[in-house]
Amino acid sequence: MRTPISRHFCYEEFEQSWTANQLGINNRIPSEKIRYAIRLLVLNLLQPLRDKLQRPLIITSGYRTPALNQEVGGSKHSRHMKGEAADIYCQDAAGVLLVAQTVLRNSLPFDQMVLYKSTLHLSFKAYGQQRHQILYDPSYKEALP
Repeated sequence: MRTPISRHFCYEEFEQSWTANQLGINNRIPSEKIRYAIRLLVLNLLQPLRDKLQRPLIITSGYRTPALNQEVGGSKHSRHMKGEAADIYCQDAAGVLLVAQTVLRNSLPFDQMVLYKSTLHLSFKAYGQQRHQILYDPSYKEALP
């Protein structure tokens, strides 16, 4: 059963994790506070971004329990654990750049954007001011022509 957040996103997309499935980690969203943060991420950033791109966004990592975050080598303070971040699959560095430019050109609110070789990390803080921080992973720079 899908629980919709918006026209194109549901909570279950944020719980899906290949790593969690392989390791038997329950990656269910544990609280209404985290569900609220995911809702804000979707309504303020991901759904408007999807509307501007006019194509689906594939979430490769959404919510992470602390156990899952540790297993994937995430930061101790990862926004994924708060429901405030999503990693979007983009196929290649050119796709990452296109999605990042769409966020910036449309002044979509975000806290942090990290460009990887084939993934764009986006976060939106549920509380407090958005930093509009942009970072580049070495894998992204190496993938550029």
